Amino acid sequence: MIRVELAKLVRRPRSWVSIALLCGLPVTVAIFVAVSHLAPPPGQGPELLSAVLSNGSLFPAAALAIVLPVFLPIAVAVVAGDSIAGEASSGMLRYLLARPVRRASLLAAKLVALVAYVLLAVVLIALTSYVTGRLLFGSAPVAITSSGITTNAVATSLSGTGLDTTEVLLRTAGAVGFIVVSMLGVGAIALFLSTVTDSSLGAALGALAALIASEVLVTLNSASAISPYLPTRYWLAWIDFFRQPILWRDIDRGFAIQAVYLLVFLGAAWANFASKDITS
Repeated sequence: MIRVELAKLVRRPRSWVSIALLCGLPVTVAIFVAVSHLAPPPGQGPELLSAVLSNGSLFPAAALAIVLPVFLPIAVAVVAGDSIAGEASSGMLRYLLARPVRRASLLAAKLVALVAYVLLAVVLIALTSYVTGRLLFGSAPVAITSSGITTNAVATSLSGTGLDTTEVLLRTAGAVGFIVVSMLGVGAIALFLSTVTDSSLGAALGALAALIASEVLVTLNSASAISPYLPTRYWLAWIDFFRQPILWRDIDRGFAIQAVYLLVFLGAAWANFASKDITS
C-alpha cells in the first residue's frame, strides 16, 4: 500500500508543479537581489537574506525563510487535505476499502506519502537554493575579526562569528529537519480534516484557517497565556541554528509542540477514519 501511495505521489503533476514553484520563488528573489545588489537591511525582510551578498552559502537558510510563512504551509495543507477527501470525492475510497485493506494501513500509507512529499520539498528547496546562492553570490571566504585576529570563514553566523563548511551544512540540515517536523504538524491537522469531510479543498482551507488564527493569536499580548501552545509559535526557531552557540531552548520547544500536534491529530484522524461510514 505504501508503494502504491508513493507511486501516486510521484506520478501526479501537481506534486512536481508545487515543488517547482516552491523552489522557483527563492531563485527569483536571488536573481533580483544579485542584479540590483540590494538586499533588505539586517532586521528587515527574511532572516539572513542581507548576508548572502557576500557569500551564497547561507542562501538556503534565506530561501527557507522566504517560503516558510505562507507558501510551504499552503502546499502541505493542499496535499494532506486531498489524502482521504480526494479519494472520497472521486469515488475511489469505497473501491480501495472494498479490497482486503485495513483502514489503518491506508491511513498509514497516506501519512508516509505526506512525509515523503514534505521531506522532498524542503530538501529540494535547500539544494536548489544552495546551488543558486553559490552561482549568483559566489563562495569567497568571509573575513572575521575577533580579538584583533582576522580569520577567513565560509559564512558569518547571526552572532557575528565565522562558520566553516561543515558547520554551515550541519546547521542547514538541522534547520531542514526542524521545518520538516513543523510542516508535518500542518499536515496532521489537514489529514484529520480530510477524514472529516469529503471536500479536499475544505480540508485544506480548514487547516490554513487554523494556522492563520494561530499566527494572529501569537501576535496578541492578550493571548500570551496560550501562545506557547499554538502550532506556529516556534516556526521560526530554526533561525537559532545559525547563532553561535546554537540556542536550543526554542528549538526544543518547537519540536515538542509539533510532536504533540502530530500525536493528537493523527490519533484523531485514525479514530475518526476507523469508525467513519464510507458512502462515497
